[in-house]
Amino acid sequence: MILSVDGVSKWFGEGAARTNALREVTFRVDHNEMLYIVGPSGSGKTTLLSVISGILRPNAGTVLVEGKDIWRLSDDALADFRLHTLGFVFQDYHLFPRLTTLENIAVPLILRHVPWNDGLEKARRVLQVVGLEQKGQLPPQRLSGGEQQRVAIARAIVAEPDLLVLDEPTASLDGDTGKRIVAFVRNEILNERRAIIVVTHDDRIYEYASRIIHMEDGRIVDLPGPAA
Repeated sequence: MILSVDGVSKWFGEGAARTNALREVTFRVDHNEMLYIVGPSGSGKTTLLSVISGILRPNAGTVLVEGKDIWRLSDDALADFRLHTLGFVFQDYHLFPRLTTLENIAVPLILRHVPWNDGLEKARRVLQVVGLEQKGQLPPQRLSGGEQQRVAIARAIVAEPDLLVLDEPTASLDGDTGKRIVAFVRNEILNERRAIIVVTHDDRIYEYASRIIHMEDGRIVDLPGPAA
């Protein structure tokens, strides 16, 4: 098991103004599993990803990654977890406008002290996978929304993280491109020491899931057992 979420709750505001985003969420994710989290907008899916990823602190409950309670880590250790264990694709991409496409993808490798030229070479190989090999020298603002999303996915997978978290990874992609990238992520990243969590509304990529759980109003309402 790579991830254990136990009784996680998150709310915003206090008293009559309090909004409950997550309500005692509990589930597990095994190594070599590609877990999908689905549900209507506002059900708490993105908030849950932020809690799992060490971005948003929960008000209650625990998140264990590889047996470590990430919300008991020091700030430095939590930053190290996000750098070395986690890959995250945000809905709004978070690309660096002053860097080229290729340099954006290489950032996680450079932060891990991979030599500059080696990092760019590996970034170039991943750029080919997402079909943007001709646009490596362009800044993000000269790419379409779908192309920026592919760059964000490439940046998240370039360092082969143990836990890859994708928030609506195919939202700006056509069906064929979305399937190709999700298939690549599953085939090339998923293995006996890694896991992938995907939040999506795209039923065209459901076929790649090991397991699908459903959320509604901050709760998990359907939790199938682990895949055989």
